[in-house]
Amino acid sequence: MKTEDQIQTRIYEYAKKDISRLYKDFNITDKGYSEQQVHFSRERYGINIGDRKKDTDLYRFFRAFINPFSVILLMLIFVSFFTDVLLASNYRRNATTCLMLVIIFLISGFVRFIQEMRSKKATDSLIELIHTTVQVYRDGLWKDISSDKLVVGDKVRFYAGDRIPADIRLSATNDFFVSQSMLTGESLVIEKNSDIMLEKENLNLNDYNNIVFSGSLVIGGNGEGIVLAVGKETVYGEIGKNINVQKNGFDKGANSIAGVLIRFMVVLIPFVFIACGLVQGNWMSAFLFSLSVAVGLTPEMLPMVINACLVKGSAVMGKKDAIVKNINAMQAFGSMNVLCVDKTGTLTGDKIVLEYYTDILGNESKQVLEYAYLNSLYHTGVKNHLDDAVCRVEQMPNFDKCELLDKYKKLDELPFDYNRKYVSVLFENKDKNINNKNENILIIKGDVETVCKKCKYAEYRGSLQLMDMQSVHHIIDEMQEDGMKVIAVAYKNIAKAHVTLDDEKNLILLGYLAFFDAPKKSAGEAIEKLKKLNVPIKVLTGDSQSVATSICRRLNLDIENAIDGKQLEQLTDDELLIQVEKTTLFTELSPKQKSKIIEVLQGNGHTVGFLGDGMNDLHAILQSDVGISVEGATEALKEAADVILLKKDLNVLEEAILEGRKVFVNMCKYIRITASSNFGNILAVVIASVLLPFFPMTSIQLLLLNLLYDVLCLVLPWDTVDEELYCHPRDWSGKTLGRFMLFFGPISTVFDLLTFAFLFLWLCPKICGGSFASLDPQAQKMFITFFQTGWFLESMWSQVLILYSLRSKEIPFIKSRPAKPVVLVTIVGIIMFTIMTIVPIGNLVGLTVMPLSYFVFLLIAVLLYISLVTIAKAWYIKKYRELI
Repeated sequence: MKTEDQIQTRIYEYAKKDISRLYKDFNITDKGYSEQQVHFSRERYGINIGDRKKDTDLYRFFRAFINPFSVILLMLIFVSFFTDVLLASNYRRNATTCLMLVIIFLISGFVRFIQEMRSKKATDSLIELIHTTVQVYRDGLWKDISSDKLVVGDKVRFYAGDRIPADIRLSATNDFFVSQSMLTGESLVIEKNSDIMLEKENLNLNDYNNIVFSGSLVIGGNGEGIVLAVGKETVYGEIGKNINVQKNGFDKGANSIAGVLIRFMVVLIPFVFIACGLVQGNWMSAFLFSLSVAVGLTPEMLPMVINACLVKGSAVMGKKDAIVKNINAMQAFGSMNVLCVDKTGTLTGDKIVLEYYTDILGNESKQVLEYAYLNSLYHTGVKNHLDDAVCRVEQMPNFDKCELLDKYKKLDELPFDYNRKYVSVLFENKDKNINNKNENILIIKGDVETVCKKCKYAEYRGSLQLMDMQSVHHIIDEMQEDGMKVIAVAYKNIAKAHVTLDDEKNLILLGYLAFFDAPKKSAGEAIEKLKKLNVPIKVLTGDSQSVATSICRRLNLDIENAIDGKQLEQLTDDELLIQVEKTTLFTELSPKQKSKIIEVLQGNGHTVGFLGDGMNDLHAILQSDVGISVEGATEALKEAADVILLKKDLNVLEEAILEGRKVFVNMCKYIRITASSNFGNILAVVIASVLLPFFPMTSIQLLLLNLLYDVLCLVLPWDTVDEELYCHPRDWSGKTLGRFMLFFGPISTVFDLLTFAFLFLWLCPKICGGSFASLDPQAQKMFITFFQTGWFLESMWSQVLILYSLRSKEIPFIKSRPAKPVVLVTIVGIIMFTIMTIVPIGNLVGLTVMPLSYFVFLLIAVLLYISLVTIAKAWYIKKYRELI
């Protein structure tokens, strides 16, 4: 936690000086800053907007256009410009190909950018609903302004529950406690004051007693101070760059797939260049044709189809109460094979009910209830569900709130933190008949185990006895086994008017509070659905093991190897690797431990999602592959999350995972089928280029063929997906892409060569009146036109129709029916693109009308091709146990 290079010099300097010096140096008057001073400060020190790369419009625009697939397309644009414009002769110069690729690139990027901006708008509107204002003193008045309008020199005020909006020098505090876990990763709660900081070497963030840093959370009390740094100059602006982990699972998979395609190019291009150059003797033509092979091998519409799949999935999730901030997260949902969740509000309801308030023997105790009520009502820390449940007792008919408040006056407090696990509030006891009449009373409420360890005595009906943990468990174990959350209430009489950590010992245990947080009715159903999708749930909670075990047992979750935070700390690294795999329930965890568990799971090769809603879940969300927050979560969590659920319901997640996998499958369909088909075609071109005295297809025809096919593939995001293809998590990578291309591509090559033989040896000689070598130049030109048209049609028909065979393991149209839009678009596409050879536009790219006898051959060849692929598919599935 070194801070020398993160702390602004003026923060360090003014932490060591009296607050009056700051007022003088920054010209702060008794009325605070005027609008003129605000404008001057903003010009000098900047605005209060951090370096949030992931949320800026510019970064989203960059992400929409620059990714591994679009980079390949940019390379093809350069190749096309090089071959068809710069190096082409005046007669052959044609910028159409290059222009079409540029249009595809732009459309693909803008489609994605528009969807991401829609998601950002929805996210921003949610964040605006949270308290994002700050109280500032300007022109003699306290007013609420947006935190991004703060400037250096502003006087501000904040309370429990507020997130600190800038780096601030405290000028006044009242029981002021903050959590800096967002900056340091430690859950320790620190008390801050306005005293001058003492000189010390090797300072860390926790040593700045009079400075609160941007991103910290006010746990208890209230305070005032002067802003010293805003925006990128704050510690959060620096550390936030490291906290915002760049989740690049999508890009890693995309790089893997792109790498396979590039390796195929690297092998084919030199081979084609040398072979064509040696056979035809024209090395420049051979060079240009070899580059066009690269264009033909790559699915030009790849970025557009991928983005269409991601955008479609994101839009569907938006209708199912989930906002996808980064559409790359759709892929992560498809790959997710472990889901970690917090217990409260996810597996259980948000409204906790106070069931019992008992003495140490389990009898109902009014004194326990009253002490607990005073503690919950008066502590200034962030309230939770337990405090809300306790405070609702004032609605009880026999509960006299006014009389109780008259007896006790609050003096001091120590707020709750995740290390101590309890909250202490000191009261002046006005009723001198209760307790020692000259002493104040310290009331403690919190975790049973922790509080009881601080107790020396237990009280029953006014008499004290030595503390006995066995007696404690005899009472509380049964309640915890029933799924109740039990906390202890203790007290201590002290003569002091202020409380310190040293006072929280030798306490007197008074009794217990038992709360019931019932499992959600929908949780059990959702868990079963997730199990069917092969996504195991791991519960990561800070709650006690007994309570969490009871809840998980009711939801049929495995509790056999449950482990708590203390046991977790004692494991070696090797033991931890094994333990996280076989354990479903982790209890009594600190925020740091939650993040650690996720990190270990990722190291074991899992794609991990995490659902949380509290500040203690922040680092776990950042560490996960898919960070999931909910509508009621804090602003910081929503900023960090990849997906925001509008309902805290696991059913929404089940639908999101399902949609993510469908998106994934449809992307894989396009990539595998298109890449293998293109490879087969290009392999046929390479062989034919060596054997034939002319090129079997021009560069423009090759590109047009790919583009026409890819346009039809834009309908794939709406294709149906077989259940067996989405019942398991899927790995997003190119590991098996090369194998798929090498297996199915050559089958296409065989039928391409069969078509070449039919055209070159029989059909074209019959139409043109002789073999190619025997014809005059004009007749040879007609021969080439018929040959190229014939292969163009065969390639287009076979590529489109093979979609039906390879899109599923099952028999097409019998056991696996494609979506109606897919059928309609492909049939219309084949008809229209066949008609293209008849209409004048076909003549522009060297196509012509084919005789009826060719279409008889085409129909037979395509049927044979589909039959052979179906047989080969069965063999491939039997050997590799997968297809897509």
